[in-house]
Amino acid sequence: MHGRQIRSNTPSTRGQALSKVPEVTIFFWLIKILATTVGETAADYLNMTLGFGLTNTTIVTVSLLAISLAAQFAVRRYLPILYWWIVVVISVTGTLITDNLTDNLGVPLAVTATVFAVALAVVFVTWYLVERTLSIHSIRTPRREAFYWLAILLTFALGTAAGDLIAEKLDLGYSWSLVLFAALIGVITFSHYRLRLDAVVAFWAAYIITRPLGASLGDLLTQPTDSGGLALGTAVVNLVFFAVIIALVGYLTGTEVDRLEQGSRHSDVTSVPS
Repeated sequence: MHGRQIRSNTPSTRGQALSKVPEVTIFFWLIKILATTVGETAADYLNMTLGFGLTNTTIVTVSLLAISLAAQFAVRRYLPILYWWIVVVISVTGTLITDNLTDNLGVPLAVTATVFAVALAVVFVTWYLVERTLSIHSIRTPRREAFYWLAILLTFALGTAAGDLIAEKLDLGYSWSLVLFAALIGVITFSHYRLRLDAVVAFWAAYIITRPLGASLGDLLTQPTDSGGLALGTAVVNLVFFAVIIALVGYLTGTEVDRLEQGSRHSDVTSVPS
């Protein structure tokens, strides 16, 4: 009896039972960018290439997201395949939310970006006032997880609107947009490691910027050459990126190197891509 009590109370066991998110490693950021790119290209593929239409694509995607989140809240710990599937689906959903507002309802991108920025700020403030932390390493209760996924959905919607707005206003083209957003992530990384920018602030800033970064990459790969793209096609990009995501998630599942309880460091921005 005493031996069983010692094992059940070890930090490692408690972490495995309660942790609902991965450790922030280079794998985290790599899969996040890949999932973000897929979110952009998959939305276009379903909407235009397969002819589902914006409304039908939104209904299907939101339904998938609701089912997936129900499964995520039902499990007791972080499962790589489920977690990263939700990130992919929520990436598509965030893209579609912005697309519906701009294409179907005619809401200007400046308004959309502002509304999402305010909404995200409200979520962060409320989250902090209730839980006293915004660290992803604290996601160990259903309420904190609800704040977490709501914030992530808003980062994707905001990133889509802000990215499209910058692309339209600055008319940079896909390549230079990619360079711009990569440079911004570099600035965030430098600010964290050299200027002591708070880890939680740096994490969420990088998380938001990786959305337009991934979208720019997706557009660069899929759009026609006369529009500045490489014309690889959404089907090819989706298949290749999905394959890489599956391979990486399989690796994480087998090695458990991104389990929060396995990490020796607990910075929210460990290995931010630069």
